[in-house]
Amino acid sequence: MLIQPIDYFLVVWFALAAASTLYVGFDQYRNNPEPAVMKWGFILVTLYMGPLGLLLYVLADKEPRPGEHEDFTRPLWKQGAGSTIHCVAGDATGIILAAVVTATLGLPMWLDLIVEYVSGFAFGLFIFQSLFMKSMMGGTYWENVRKSFLPEFISMNFMMAGMAPVMSFLMMGRDMRAMEPTELLFWGVMSIGVIAGFMLAYPANAWLVARGLKHGLMTQRPQTTERDARQPARQRQGQDHGIAAHKGGGSSGHQMETDATTPQIATLGLVSVLALAMGMAAPANWLNLTLSARDVGGVIMPQGMIMDRDTPAETMRDMAAADPRRVTASYDLAARGDQQLPFRVENGVKVFELKPSVIGWQILPNVRVDAYAYNGQIPGPRIRIRQGDKVRINVTNDLPEETTVHWHGMILPNQMDGPAEITQAPIEPGQSYSYEFTATQHGTYFYHPHAKPDRTQALGLYGALIIDPANPADEVQADHDYVIELQEWLVREGLTYPSMPMDGGMPNYFTINGRAYPSTDTIRMKVGETLKVRFIGTNNGFIHPMHIHGGPFEVVARDGETLAPSARFLADTVNVGPGQRYDVVWKAQRPGKWLIHCHIPHHTTNNNSEDKGGGGLMVVIDVS
Repeated sequence: MLIQPIDYFLVVWFALAAASTLYVGFDQYRNNPEPAVMKWGFILVTLYMGPLGLLLYVLADKEPRPGEHEDFTRPLWKQGAGSTIHCVAGDATGIILAAVVTATLGLPMWLDLIVEYVSGFAFGLFIFQSLFMKSMMGGTYWENVRKSFLPEFISMNFMMAGMAPVMSFLMMGRDMRAMEPTELLFWGVMSIGVIAGFMLAYPANAWLVARGLKHGLMTQRPQTTERDARQPARQRQGQDHGIAAHKGGGSSGHQMETDATTPQIATLGLVSVLALAMGMAAPANWLNLTLSARDVGGVIMPQGMIMDRDTPAETMRDMAAADPRRVTASYDLAARGDQQLPFRVENGVKVFELKPSVIGWQILPNVRVDAYAYNGQIPGPRIRIRQGDKVRINVTNDLPEETTVHWHGMILPNQMDGPAEITQAPIEPGQSYSYEFTATQHGTYFYHPHAKPDRTQALGLYGALIIDPANPADEVQADHDYVIELQEWLVREGLTYPSMPMDGGMPNYFTINGRAYPSTDTIRMKVGETLKVRFIGTNNGFIHPMHIHGGPFEVVARDGETLAPSARFLADTVNVGPGQRYDVVWKAQRPGKWLIHCHIPHHTTNNNSEDKGGGGLMVVIDVS
């Protein structure tokens, strides 16, 4: 599933890589006169580097006209490119294979880098260099291993010095799908890593070829031309160690002579080791290399989140975006949240069913959130019972992570309270749990998860619990009754993150009952009528000073407790913090359109912009 702009780019990139590889493979075996090992080298490198591999092939190796391959490939820059191609084809293949295996096994990143180095070096030395080049180098397999060890060691060091930090920073950046071999982004990172490794290894390879320590590009023809025979041996050595001329299909053997001094080789080797050490160790200063692909599970973090070497996997998973691939259903603006939840009666017990799942929910005509929701609603369905009722709420978890339900402010048996790992084991995905209690109180309450609430409640798991008094006379009466459930959202680049008051988690959308103004409700009344507003702080992170225009209201209940008449007071603004509830009664004294809104102006915008006079936490009371 393509869920980020980079995914579309990668589809195009790998389509071009496939087309480039097909062309290189076809042209190599049909037209280009060189040994099979170099043919496969260019094919693999083009597969890894896409159009850049094709460019190298055309500029450095593809015979422009019949019989010109020897002269065309003679320049040192092309010979160095050929040597690097040969190195990358072998080493990168081993590195990529190791990366897939280590990610699948769930090995930490630091161990992954070590295994990749060993695998890449072994594949390049024992297979691509000593085995595939045996017919051209002459001698036994183990003689070739010995001769190839030092140049391959130097080349591999520089290659891994380029690949290791690139792979580490890109894999462990915001989008950790890059750590999963099943994700397209993983292969994109591999491609960028190979390109970086090629660039860093190229200068050393060019020098190794110039000094006769490595082979460069080669020409293989059925019969040596007269021009080849007239070439001085040193000239032929310098261009491939230049041109491997095979007579009658047999091997002449390619023995190379070097004029490099021991101090030169030793210094280059030392520098390669230092480059490797820096490339492998430097990421540990900024990244938590103890994490594995299995720890983070391909999550995507919000922009601006601080991720350093101390950031644990739990933090990353909690702040990660809701996975749009987990969405089980999508709802447009016609859908409503806070719908009364039906029940059945079993032996005098009211039985309710709650099922949290991942849904797509429209908060504005052009803004959708990937949300966690009870019964496909945001807010979750309203549970309305009467004081004295015996209730059972069966919760079936259809989320990709654990959950519980806490009945906020309720007096009930401890094992029914909901805190995960404290009063109950969390409800794992696919499992169910039943909460049973008798409602001894009345008033405005709500329910929400108490397993990772900073994540799961912020993504939409909350709902109103309204308990009517056993004695109707205890209810503060009004002509209209309206519940307001507050929420903050963080939506970026089509992904929904749990909003939190921390770096990278600040919200940019705000909703009342699952909608942002101007998609919120309009409450219609007549002059002289009263409206009871039940403010519920179902949000996670901020205090919202909720204000009603058109005159003061009377605060009649707080946190579910009805205030005595003598304790009630007039106000026009109440600060509704997370978890708090206020019941207020407002009287329509003049006709017109009067606002209920948060008095923090940013909270009445949509992504910091206004539409039709505002946004976010605004509701209109239309009084006639």
